[in-house]
Amino acid sequence: MTKNCQGTRPGSDPVARELAALVTETAFKELPKRTVDYAAMLIASTISSAALGTNIRSAQIIRDVIWERRGVQHASAWFEEGVKLSLVDAVRLNAVRSSAAASDDSDLPNIIHAGTPATTAALAVGEREGRSGEEILAAIVLGYEAAVRVGAAIAPGYKGIGFHGCVAAIFASTVASGRLLGLDAERMTHAISLAATTIAGLVRAADVSTAREHHDSMAAMLGVDAALAARHGYRADDRVFERSQGYFEVFGRASEAVGRAAVCEGFGESWAIVDTMAIKLVPGGHPFHAGAQAAAAAARKAGISGEDISSIQVAAPGLAELDGPLHPTDLVQMAHSRAYFIAAGAADGEFSWPHASPEKIADPLIHRLIDRITVDTTPCELPERYRQGATVTIHAQDGRSGRATVYEPRGSGALGISWSDVDAKYRALVPLSGMGTDAVETSLAVIHRFAELPDVFPLTRIVAPDA
Repeated sequence: MTKNCQGTRPGSDPVARELAALVTETAFKELPKRTVDYAAMLIASTISSAALGTNIRSAQIIRDVIWERRGVQHASAWFEEGVKLSLVDAVRLNAVRSSAAASDDSDLPNIIHAGTPATTAALAVGEREGRSGEEILAAIVLGYEAAVRVGAAIAPGYKGIGFHGCVAAIFASTVASGRLLGLDAERMTHAISLAATTIAGLVRAADVSTAREHHDSMAAMLGVDAALAARHGYRADDRVFERSQGYFEVFGRASEAVGRAAVCEGFGESWAIVDTMAIKLVPGGHPFHAGAQAAAAAARKAGISGEDISSIQVAAPGLAELDGPLHPTDLVQMAHSRAYFIAAGAADGEFSWPHASPEKIADPLIHRLIDRITVDTTPCELPERYRQGATVTIHAQDGRSGRATVYEPRGSGALGISWSDVDAKYRALVPLSGMGTDAVETSLAVIHRFAELPDVFPLTRIVAPDA
């Protein structure tokens, strides 16, 4: 199934209208099975990440803010017994928990976290509207697709001029919720246009503070809000993308022709949720996962223990220096520290969920190894194969050495995501919310057969039980 835009000539239909038509006219039956399988995996991954986030202070603060304005009860707050919130508040709380844990998902080429806003919006709106599993999964797939396409239109420029990926992630929640609210192409046009002029966020703030989860949760909430406004007839500038000083120009310094092609052309030839999404199977920023994997593999291959390591070299296309905090002291810094990932992988021969704990972040061996890391700027062989990949070489004091390359991290859709990995993540993280073993297993089984559900309540009754 391929659906193309009408063209790039002056006078073409507005980009927002073309995208609206594409996402409203695509039916569940047109989606490849792998896309909806990955959408179900994304549900499990997002709930897992949110479970870990229930114990993080930034998410707890947002919960307190939301509790102050509780009123109408439209959708479930995950892991809160007997609690329903307004639609936008439920989406925001569930999203901030997933994002705070830095254990959600990423679009690898553009570093956009589209899965959390797509999933939290789809589950909440689907709950309120009584939508089926098929409808919710299709909304996630198409919301993810819209966000990644818009993100591709402004990448890599958006980050270079200081914007965070939430400026594209908002379209995941907008389209997902718009689908489930039953917006026709006209109203979807205005929902998308409203989203384009609603969101902003600074990448520097996200890299050094808990602004990251604030950005992501606002993208999730404001996308739903835009869809709700459009449903009620609110109208916006339908040429907001391509106008002078419009979305493409402001966020990406991109021309109309480039932006339109990225957003609209070849729709349905491939799917971002399969080709470019990666679910996090370990915590922290996706750009650093492959470095941890490569370091662990190099150490294991050569049989070198952390105490024996004399030096570590890392190489990746375009990498000139170690980016992010060098010696992290908390989860936010750890999630953005390439050096920590490499040193931890080398020290322990693995990198997993415990490496986000305060004890591991303070591990003196890891910090000693951080000071032994240098960047190898020699051009990498086959640079086109690296998708957030890295090559790590480890040297031991006795002359032994090990080397490993990981071209893209585990959990990447292009490599193939396995249910066994997602199940392991779910079983590791969801109990941190206080959910018992039986409920964990029952809810996971429900997610596995999500496409068969007549509505979302078999899942929400478990992750947000009635009092």
